[in-house]
Amino acid sequence: KYAGAGAKKPKLNKLGTQEWHKTKTRVRAAVDEVAKDLVELYAARQNGKGYAFSEDTVWQREFEEMFPFEETDDQLMAIAATKRDMESNKIMDRLICGDVGYGKTEVAIRAAFKAVQDGKQVVFLVPTTILAQQHYNTFVQRMKDYPIRIEQMSRFRTPAQQKKVIEDLKKGLVDIVIGTHRVLSSDMQYKDLGLLMIDEEQRFGVTHKEKIKKMKENVDVLTLTATPIPRTLHMSLVGIRDMSVLEEAPEERQPIQTYVMEYNEEMVREAITRELSRNGQVYYVYNRVNTIADMAAKIGEIDILVATTIIETGLDISNVNTIIIHDSDRMGLSQLYQLRGRVGRSNRTAYAFLMYKRDKVLREIAEKRLAAIREFTDLGSGFKIAMKDLEIRGAGNLLGERQHGHMEAVGYDLYCKMLNEAVKNLKGEDTAPDFLTTVELEVDAYIPASYIVNEQQKLDIYKRIAGVETESESAEMKEELLDRFGTVPKSVDNLLRIALLRAQAHKLYIMEIKGRPGELRFVYRPDARVHGENIPMLFEQYGNSLKFLPQGNPVFTYQFKRSNVVEKNSEDLLSQAEQMIKDMQRCLL
Repeated sequence: KYAGAGAKKPKLNKLGTQEWHKTKTRVRAAVDEVAKDLVELYAARQNGKGYAFSEDTVWQREFEEMFPFEETDDQLMAIAATKRDMESNKIMDRLICGDVGYGKTEVAIRAAFKAVQDGKQVVFLVPTTILAQQHYNTFVQRMKDYPIRIEQMSRFRTPAQQKKVIEDLKKGLVDIVIGTHRVLSSDMQYKDLGLLMIDEEQRFGVTHKEKIKKMKENVDVLTLTATPIPRTLHMSLVGIRDMSVLEEAPEERQPIQTYVMEYNEEMVREAITRELSRNGQVYYVYNRVNTIADMAAKIGEIDILVATTIIETGLDISNVNTIIIHDSDRMGLSQLYQLRGRVGRSNRTAYAFLMYKRDKVLREIAEKRLAAIREFTDLGSGFKIAMKDLEIRGAGNLLGERQHGHMEAVGYDLYCKMLNEAVKNLKGEDTAPDFLTTVELEVDAYIPASYIVNEQQKLDIYKRIAGVETESESAEMKEELLDRFGTVPKSVDNLLRIALLRAQAHKLYIMEIKGRPGELRFVYRPDARVHGENIPMLFEQYGNSLKFLPQGNPVFTYQFKRSNVVEKNSEDLLSQAEQMIKDMQRCLL
């Protein structure tokens, strides 16, 4: 599937030219470079030996029992995985991906408490001063009964206070420091740093990321994010980082009622009045600093916070359950999602109004964004939002901020596939070469127009059948077809069987299977791992009917008697090919 910047159409290449091959070669070279950087960065962590934290203490268990809420199953699994990583010799690099208000902070608090139990220091890096203050308050409140010193480094601290914290950190008198990028400054030195926690990593710039990389080399790292940017997400999926996903909503949490509409003063007034009448509070997001005072004056003398998008990260006031966003079409999808997540943090129904200028013709990209935010109202949509965001705005280089045309040239899916292969090669893992296996059998294998009428659905099913690689995937696909479209016709069943046959043949390095009634031909790649000593077993089974030509591309040709059945029903040819592939799997590799 081609996923690039939403509205842009991919460039098509003419058949029979070298254009597509050249594009892929160019992209593969760029991908190899990216993969090299990635692997070097993470190999140091995989091969390096980290500090193995002790198992949970009595204090740890007591501290966790004091948590005032019921943990979700996902939360418990994320906590257990984090502790497992910390207790092992491997250097932890875990991403906790959870929706806004799903309890990511509690995972971080427990990890920090565990690190301090072993006398290690903890740094919690956050993107904004407000969030630093909020996390600081939460940590102090949760750990007030224990001899743990927590400090904050941000603009809320005077130069004298900051100086004192720096001195005490060097001496090992401070256990946990929570702060903005100030904690990355060169004057910050730690006596024994054991854990680095990062909230919303994607909000830090390139220079900050370089400093984070230096800090990360031999320290356990825990990253928290609500809408992972696609590169973070994909790095997690290709196994370079470990990931825990919090998808289960806390008890009594309700979806946020979301409305996308033209700016309407009457509607704004009604939304505010309704929230205030139930003793709630309101956020009005207006992202223009130079005229924000005028907007606040216009709204009037009522209890409502008029703010810029600074409130998007981490502000947690459970009594605020209505948010009105001015000029929402100017904001990014992840940003809108984060802003909406500032309400609905209690058991009350919350409302989000996304306004845009009256009579304004929305650009296609803004329209898609607003449609997506309206579509993803379910609890726990952050993960889907990240992928939708990718499709709408396209994706750049997986390292740093450099935008490359390479991903645009081949689409996100193929780029990631190439990257995955390049990473595996560099890691020394076995990857099959990039080649196509063709199956040409005189068998009816297609989806009849009467079975799936909708062309778009039919194309989607063809694509998914082509991607079948295992018997269980084939069985699941068949079950889904039966469920959605009724009894599976013979030609569709044949299509599924051929897809599986092709996948199995590809693993055997077979480039081509050709067949006609009475004869089957299997053409291998020259570098196929054919073990000569196993070939006699095949001949014992098939006798003189099997011919083998080892020169060039090794070829097996099998001639069998054409029975009346075969003449009437060429599907016997498919059964014979399936059987021979099974025998070759046993005898050749």
